[in-house]
Amino acid sequence: MTEVRLHIYDVTNSGSEKTNTTILQINKIFKDGIGLGGVFHSAVQVYGEEEWSFGFCEHGSGVFSCPSGKNPMYTYRESMVLGRTNFSKFKVNQILQELSREWPGNSYDLLSKNCNHFCDELCEMLGVQKLPGWVNRFANAGDAAIEIAENTALRLRQAKTEIVSASKVAYRFLVGVTSSSSGGNDSLNNSNRGSPRFQAAWFKNLITTGAKPSSSSEVEAQDGSAFQQHRRQNFQDSERPL
Repeated sequence: MTEVRLHIYDVTNSGSEKTNTTILQINKIFKDGIGLGGVFHSAVQVYGEEEWSFGFCEHGSGVFSCPSGKNPMYTYRESMVLGRTNFSKFKVNQILQELSREWPGNSYDLLSKNCNHFCDELCEMLGVQKLPGWVNRFANAGDAAIEIAENTALRLRQAKTEIVSASKVAYRFLVGVTSSSSGGNDSLNNSNRGSPRFQAAWFKNLITTGAKPSSSSEVEAQDGSAFQQHRRQNFQDSERPL
């Protein structure tokens, strides 16, 4: 059984003194001031004087080690004990070898697969508590925001496809004339039911009430006065002297 210690650094490897100073100020305000989080690098020390972490490289594993608390790329902040592991040194080395294969350097992602994610997984495999939430909160928040944005974009594309499809169906429904419209005068109701006029009224009713009328009576009631006026006009025209 041995102690597992987490080492935390301020990320100050941007190459710009102004940027590094800004990051230090952000970490001071959001971590030291209100305890929310910041931009941090972390590494895990277990058995010996080396700490283990993960970073980007084009080839090979991204898992690396350096003397504890002395990573030259960052500004050291603090350390904390996360617990004690029951694994032997031999077993810990096996775990580190396994992670080295599973964490290639070219898979590094600032928001979804960074050094803090690696340390979280290593701690879980060692059987100790994970990193405090504030260590990687900014990266997790950014990753969640991206996921929400991607899901929203997907839903918008799906909705657009559904709207286009529904519009095409509605257009065909409104302009199409069913075969029943050619049945003659033997069934006025059937003729009206298949007419574009009935279809337009049915579609309007579908949009406003959300339910299709069970028969043509509702539409015929709306069109009755116009139909009767049309018949009277035809009768008057037939009675006029030539």
